[in-house]
This record gives sequence, structure tokens and C-alpha cells, in this order.
Amino acid sequence: MYAYVGSRTTRERNARGDGISVFQVDPRDGSLQLVQLVKDLVNPSYLVLSRDGEFLYTVHGDETEVSAFKVDKASGQLRFINRQGTQGKNPVHLALDPTGRFLVVTNHIGSSLAVLPVAADGSLGALTQLVPLTGAIGPHRVEQKQAKPHFNPFDPSGRFVVVPDKGLDRVFSFRFEGGVLSPASKPDVVAREGAGPRHLAFHPSKPFAYVVNELDSTVTTYRFSADTGQLEALQILSSLPATFTGNSRAAGIAVDPSGRTVYASNRGHDSIAVFRIDPASGMLAFEGADKTGGHTPRFFTLAPDGRLVYALNEDSDTIVSLAVDGSTGRLAPTGQSVKCGSPVCMVFSS
Repeated sequence: MYAYVGSRTTRERNARGDGISVFQVDPRDGSLQLVQLVKDLVNPSYLVLSRDGEFLYTVHGDETEVSAFKVDKASGQLRFINRQGTQGKNPVHLALDPTGRFLVVTNHIGSSLAVLPVAADGSLGALTQLVPLTGAIGPHRVEQKQAKPHFNPFDPSGRFVVVPDKGLDRVFSFRFEGGVLSPASKPDVVAREGAGPRHLAFHPSKPFAYVVNELDSTVTTYRFSADTGQLEALQILSSLPATFTGNSRAAGIAVDPSGRTVYASNRGHDSIAVFRIDPASGMLAFEGADKTGGHTPRFFTLAPDGRLVYALNEDSDTIVSLAVDGSTGRLAPTGQSVKCGSPVCMVFSS
């Protein structure tokens, strides 16, 4: 198995990354060994792999483009294919539709969603649709001056794209058919004022979605309709311990493969919050926040088998592996850590 890690690379981001790092993953203990470093890339931050593992795509943060790479499945190494524009500033997230024929990209500062076609050889075609996001901005004087979509995952059925918007305190729902985005029948749900919705994770088997809110460090539980794409808010909880009195901002969110636990990362408290999921209601119970062994975990991910969590500590240039307790979901250091400059995303291919 191979792991691909995107990074920040520019002086403007105070970054120390060099590009995309390719690691071979030891199946015994999850340790990482570097096999390739793809340099001369500007902020190759968020990554996505095609379902067959043949192609990898990356946004270029703070720029206006996305790039495509061919994956050598024997060695895990990458070969550049081509690059296309997104017609928007600072693309921050991207997702492939279930057919693998279309790539949807979030332009964070561009306040829009871009759709690009994907050819059979993995190359990206020119943009075919650009959807602006608009609405009343939130009250935060610095972070909510405009619409700021931050994430665009497909729902488990692949028929809807759901988009948390940090600037508008809304989560948008779009139907996706034939490579075209259109508003769902209920196109958005309003979040708590000043929450700053950032990322979203779906329950693997039940009609629930969980949104991490960056600005107030909370997680919202939603009921999600696979028929209409509608979101209904059910609950909101802090991602921080009640005893923490400092400053922190939430970042990533994930649901474990069994559907029993939600994880959310805290930048400032430098931890990953652990929530248990009630199997009937989908509601969460806060279990605690486990330290990531570094600073500013902008991103984290679960290993495909769910036994480990990898915390990407952006400001301490480390990827730290944490063991998942099978009964509680809590996290504990394994002692495994690897140096990586300004890491911000990690995906796996077998």
C-alpha cells in the first residue's frame, strides 16, 4: 500500500513542504517509508485518487489550477499528465464523481464550484461549469467577508454534492447528474451564526452527516436525505474539552469505517476529538480529545483498515500515527512518526 501526502510549499504560507510525498506503508505496523518526492509544485494540498487507483489529482492552493498524475501501481510513483484552470482563486478541495468522468473542485476565495471532465487517460479537460455561491455573510470580521466554500464531497449514493461554506454559515446541497450541478430541492441549511462550517463526513451506512465548524470549534449532527439531498440539523457539540480556555480552530472530520465513531481535529488544542455515535439516533457523545503529538493538525485520516489514525501536524512537520482503541475509539501514540514538511492531506492506494 502507498500513501500520498500533499503539502504547503510557499513563503506566503510560511511553509516548508517540497511537493507531493509518496510513502510505502508497512502493512505490519503502518510505518511510512518515502519512495518519491514530486517537487516543483505550488501548494499541492488536497488530493484525491481515482477509484481504481490509476490516477491522482491535486489542487494548487492559493493558485487557480488543478493537476492530474498517472500512478504506477507497482512502484506507487507519480507521473505528471496535465493541468487545468478552475476559474477561481485558491482551490482547496476536489472530488471525483462515481463514474470517474468528472472532477468537482471548490474555489475557496473564488467562492465557486468548478466541474472539469476527466478523459479515459486520466487527463483533465477544460472547465465545463462554474457555480458561484452567494448569500448573507457571517459575523466574523476577518474570516467571513465573503462566501468561502471549503469542501465538496459526494454523498454515498454519488447523486449529491454537499458543500460547507465557512463565510456564509451555510451548508449547500447540489444534485449532480450528467456532469452538471444543480441546486437540490432544499438547496441549503443555515448553521449557527459564526460557526464557520468547514468539512463534512457521511455515516457509512445510515442517513447522517457530520459537519465540523471551524470558527467555534463545534461538530453538528445532521439527518441527510439520500432522496432529496436535504440536511436537517439535530445536534451541536464542542470539539474541545470543557477545561480548555485557549484559542483553537477545528479543521478535519472523519467517521470510522464501522460507523461507531466521529473524529474531528483541533488546531490550537492540537488534538483529535473523539465522539461516539448512537446507532439509533445518530447523535454524538463527546468522549475526549487526544493529543496529536505535534502542532496544528490541519488534516488527519484513518488507515483503510481503521486500526490507525495518521495526524498531519502542519506546523511541526510531522505525520504521527495513533492507535485506535477498538472498544472506545480513543487514540494513543504508537511511537511511529515521520518528518514531512507542512503536510496537509493524505490518501491511500493499494
